[in-house]
Amino acid sequence: MTGDSGNHAARLVGWREWVGLPGVGVPWLKAKIDTGAQTSSLHAFGVEEFTRDGVPWVRFEIHPLQRSANDAVEVELPVHDRRKVRSSNGVAQVRYVVLLEVRLLDEVVEAEITLTRRDSMGYRMLVGRELLAQGFLVDSAASYVGGRPRRRIRQKHSAPDS
Repeated sequence: MTGDSGNHAARLVGWREWVGLPGVGVPWLKAKIDTGAQTSSLHAFGVEEFTRDGVPWVRFEIHPLQRSANDAVEVELPVHDRRKVRSSNGVAQVRYVVLLEVRLLDEVVEAEITLTRRDSMGYRMLVGRELLAQGFLVDSAASYVGGRPRRRIRQKHSAPDS
């Protein structure tokens, strides 16, 4: 289902949420809601472009766990675009853009996602304004409005590599 703010009332999200990437098999990922970012971004490892049937594709790994390479998911997607993005520290870089389904609250929407390394960041994903414009408003005083995964999953996300 694709969200469209014209079809229903906007849904409230907190400044951080648990999201999922159902199309690539990532059920849980901590995300920061970032109204300062136009496009959403995902922490991606080993990003490598290749050609499939004359079309540019990108292969990368997602590490859903905050401080661990356990449960890594390898993904291959067509390159949707390449964009020059200025990060929060002011450094501009050209990033691959892919289309991904994102589950936010209990709604799945398609969004443009830039791929980058976010090693020093506390969240594996930033949810930007373009995704939020599909029917979401931010309550900056709230966290995890959409709920949390079971305790054992949350513990895996906060535990360092063993």
